Amino acid sequence: MGREPTRRSGLEKLWQRDTSAIGALALLPLSVAGGIFRGAVATRNVWWRRMAQRAHLPVISVGNLTVGGNGKTPFALFLALRLRERGYKVAIISRGYSGAKSQARAALVADHGELKIPPEESGDEPAMMSRRFSGPIVVARRRMDGVELARNLGALDAVILDDGFQHTRLRRDLDFVLVSEERGFGNGHMLPAGPMREPLSAVGRADAIVIMSAGIGRPSAIRTSQLKKLSRLPVFHARVRPHGLVQVERGEWRETAPALGGRRVLAVSGLADPSAFHAMVREIDADLVAVLEYPDHHRYTSADWQAIAAAARDVDAIVTTEKDLIKLERFPFPRDSLYALRLEVSIADDETRALDELIFSRLQALSGTLSAAAQEVPRDAS
Repeated sequence: MGREPTRRSGLEKLWQRDTSAIGALALLPLSVAGGIFRGAVATRNVWWRRMAQRAHLPVISVGNLTVGGNGKTPFALFLALRLRERGYKVAIISRGYSGAKSQARAALVADHGELKIPPEESGDEPAMMSRRFSGPIVVARRRMDGVELARNLGALDAVILDDGFQHTRLRRDLDFVLVSEERGFGNGHMLPAGPMREPLSAVGRADAIVIMSAGIGRPSAIRTSQLKKLSRLPVFHARVRPHGLVQVERGEWRETAPALGGRRVLAVSGLADPSAFHAMVREIDADLVAVLEYPDHHRYTSADWQAIAAAARDVDAIVTTEKDLIKLERFPFPRDSLYALRLEVSIADDETRALDELIFSRLQALSGTLSAAAQEVPRDAS
């Protein structure tokens, strides 16, 4: 079965570290625009360093410096579940990328594991997280609005910002910057000449770096000089790996062992870079015979469902991602034909202990300070 042509943009190809002479010429006008963007970002950050608001409860941000997949949502979910295991009451605040624009300043996507807003309105990643995290999940372009909505639902010990590093208008108490080991920083240029949202020097605002790996055997794309700059901060190494396969049964998600026993598989995904996903599908002993690749955060239509069903006629199973399953489950696929690969974040034991020490010592130190501040500031203050 043939491979569906990838839909990555020409810009993304130019963002790679090594470009041809023609590619270098194409980058020249983009570099001018990137310089203007860099100046605007710097000015904005100076302003919000002075005017940023405090949430009056601990704020943990998970973010990065580049566009594209860096594992932010899996790591935010990892932190939320880890805090919950320790007895902390936590909410996740997301921008809700790809969700329909809402007139509300903030919206409750899910609580107690119940999805209250469909992914077409909330965004695929917040909706997907509701299948694993039972605490409040809120979307808000202005994150302080999301924090206030979550606080009004009940007492909270902390909030986690999914993709929050550039949202400097809200002060945070712990900032994690994630870097993809396989993607690195591309050519190192600012948007639109490269994938950088901010220059590498912006890591100075972070508390720790997390190097995320898909474990697919690629050499590291992080240059030695870049790694030296990152290493001025605590650096953790995390791997995203297969944990299970998810099927939909009567509207519920059921997880089984991550193994397909050599079955012929069609991989369907809407990701910025699906190569790691494809490698993980092979890792669970699947015979990957065809792929369908859609743009990141793609909204699947009936025509897409028909195309997927047609491509799946000669395979034993369709494997997708959880954030794609949340949008594909409404279509009538044959029973036992559609699976999602559930991923988990794993960190070596010694680094896990260091990560716990960083997080929980910071939260304990903040608890007394913020409790005293809360007595002086009205709960609805912003």
